[in-house]
Amino acid sequence: MRACPSVCKFWHPRWVKPRCFKWQPNSSVRREREPKRACVVNAANPSSVVATAEQLIDGWELVVGLEVHVELATRTKLFSASANRFGDEPNTHIDPVTLGLPGALPVLNRHAVELAMRLGLALNCRVQPCTFHRKNYFYPDLPKAYQVSQYDQPLNVDGFLMLPGDVRIGIERAHLEEDTGKSTHFGGAEGRIAGSEYSLIDFNRAGVPLVEIVSRPDIRTSEQAKQYVSELRAILLAVGASDAKMEEGSMRCDVNVSVHKPGTAFGTRCEIKNVNSIRAVGRAIDYEARRQIDIITSGGAIKQQTLHWDDAAGRTNVLRTKEDADDYRYFLEPDLVPLAPDTAWVERVRAALPPLPAARREALASLTGQAKESEAVAVVVERGQDWYVGEVAKVGGDAARALVYVQQAFADEPPSPRVPAGDIAALTLMEKNAKITSTQAKTLLADLVANGGGDVIAMAKAKGFESMDTGALESLVDAAIAADPDAWAKFKAGEQKAIGALVGAVMKSSKGKADGKAVTALLQAKANT
Repeated sequence: MRACPSVCKFWHPRWVKPRCFKWQPNSSVRREREPKRACVVNAANPSSVVATAEQLIDGWELVVGLEVHVELATRTKLFSASANRFGDEPNTHIDPVTLGLPGALPVLNRHAVELAMRLGLALNCRVQPCTFHRKNYFYPDLPKAYQVSQYDQPLNVDGFLMLPGDVRIGIERAHLEEDTGKSTHFGGAEGRIAGSEYSLIDFNRAGVPLVEIVSRPDIRTSEQAKQYVSELRAILLAVGASDAKMEEGSMRCDVNVSVHKPGTAFGTRCEIKNVNSIRAVGRAIDYEARRQIDIITSGGAIKQQTLHWDDAAGRTNVLRTKEDADDYRYFLEPDLVPLAPDTAWVERVRAALPPLPAARREALASLTGQAKESEAVAVVVERGQDWYVGEVAKVGGDAARALVYVQQAFADEPPSPRVPAGDIAALTLMEKNAKITSTQAKTLLADLVANGGGDVIAMAKAKGFESMDTGALESLVDAAIAADPDAWAKFKAGEQKAIGALVGAVMKSSKGKADGKAVTALLQAKANT
């Protein structure tokens, strides 16, 4: 065992300039993948979900299944004590276990298991006893020549995720595995292995804990797929399982797409690898569905292929043709015992789960009287500022106005804003009780955010903000009508756009003190008499 440190030092990639392993690509070596056990959408009836008429694409039914790989927010790797940290110098977070050196034994990261359980429970999965397997294949970013994953006994199974409109997407499994290293290809026009001159490999990512969340093929539109990824990301952030930064690769999507005529067997699927944004997920699905429909309608047949999404070109390209029975020679990992979380542990994790985004949106919508699908509700919950709106309401503020204020002015504020909830409550009441106009409220709100709070009543007086009485406002409205009879005639005749000139004239003559909504209401009342 004393030989291990010296062996590690001899092979330590920090001795190799430029601190990355160099690999000359060989066309005879390719990376094989196992046929996916979930999201298999070429069986006769793997999903009971049926598309509605509105969801069909020129009479074709789209079937989508997603496999989302998520890096867990642990301090160290899944089976070793090396740091799990993004963006550091290449090959500085490696060790004998990461590199698969002789005599190196894995030790399972308990925190990674707990985060995976937390995510599984948040996705309504059943946590079960599980085992680890070796998935054997050769590729340079996998130094051990096998990946430790979970095969037929994953940790989390049989869950679901709800989308807006009460759409239920089944979760086949959410299993633990280790990540691979990261290859960077040099030479060639596209930065891909095809046409490159050489590749450098960074093993900092190798061994980082992953959870792969595999959906059932229940998604029927590209919009549903985007909603699924967005909601999954919100859950990951809420439970603290991952930072889910798609731009850094800590959340990566593989998209399985097939098309078929309603009532017939599912079509042959194609898998689009490593789609790295929610927008790209939707675009890739739309393109691939149309590509498959065009091939079939022109008399061709779909081949089971693995595809790359070129976001700049807006199209998919073939990476490789899938085989029907790739053999990865899965066998139990002999250096790891089976993992069997007991009921007490599972229930402790369940009890510690925070409120999930869907429940928080429901609560915020109920508090403010807004629809739970509204943009304001979604944005404020996503920022984690929904509790703050509740605090404003608790101290007597108007919750609906507080929601609008927070959405509009708190984009750069943390989940716990600096402005005291009482100050926002006072501002909402001043606007609600017509002490100030909505325009004046926006000005005061900006000052509150910039200064971290303040006495809004004193601030309003200092700026000369005061509401106009009804008599003064009506006089200004009459003056605006007299000054622009053409606009008034057009408005009375039903041309709604004409009211803008009249409202603008009143706002100008009042030096911004008039309430635009009150002016509009007064003009409408006069037009109806």
